[in-house]
Amino acid sequence: MAANHTTQGLLELGTARLADHSESASLDAELLLAHVLNVARARFRSHPEDVAAESARSRYLELIERRERGEPLAYIVGYRDFWTLTLAVSPAVLVPRPETELLVERALALCDVPGARVVDLGTGSGAIALAIASERARWHVTATDVSTEALAVAQANAASHGLTRVEFLQGSWFEPLAGRRFDVVVSNPPYIGADESEMESPALRFEPRGALTPAAPNALACLHQIIQSAPPHLEPGGWLLLEHGSTQAPEVVRALVERGFRHVRSHRDLAGHERMTEGQWPRPDDMPGPQ
Repeated sequence: MAANHTTQGLLELGTARLADHSESASLDAELLLAHVLNVARARFRSHPEDVAAESARSRYLELIERRERGEPLAYIVGYRDFWTLTLAVSPAVLVPRPETELLVERALALCDVPGARVVDLGTGSGAIALAIASERARWHVTATDVSTEALAVAQANAASHGLTRVEFLQGSWFEPLAGRRFDVVVSNPPYIGADESEMESPALRFEPRGALTPAAPNALACLHQIIQSAPPHLEPGGWLLLEHGSTQAPEVVRALVERGFRHVRSHRDLAGHERMTEGQWPRPDDMPGPQ
């Protein structure tokens, strides 16, 4: 049997082909082979001499080729880990990213209301909403998205984790939430400018453009829209948490302060970038009195 039919041989072949296309070529090769063979990655180290069937080898090389073209690994295998959850993903939704876990972390830290009402605007795969719901059984979590395809993915993820109390509504931002108020509003909206070099990344070519960049020329258009629209939907003392680009914190801070938010501050992700900003809507006793 040819060496490249063994798991060790296939891993070496896959790693070599991905070397110029991925910063994690070896890991990608392992994950793809584990997906094809339906085995744990530890099996490769304990049994490198295992021989793959020709059908499995062919399937593995097909997936390697897709990864060579820049397709995100999550789309190829159909899932991505986020927080403590494994979530199904498809090209209808953004691939959940580790830095977005900061929104979940801050929402959990800021709100101590026992039966808090929380909404995730533009939920995509449901990552933020479901992570919060998984940690706070008594909170009432709502998720909105303009895309019915994205909502279908999010609802399937909710069902797979037994988080059936999460409410999903179709519509843009606050559109389906007329007359409703929340203790926490979170969102990871589009914030990459259409003409920014980041949009030329091979991986982003596969993700839904509307979830990456606003339709308006201003990269912060969606962030500004949410900031302006949020106050009527926030309880006094409620929090607005926004993910944004690594250089956008000063403008987001300014917009929140100008809109009347208090305790506005930005937080850095694991890479050291100011990735999200939060602000609290004042309580009546926080409002300045007559001068």
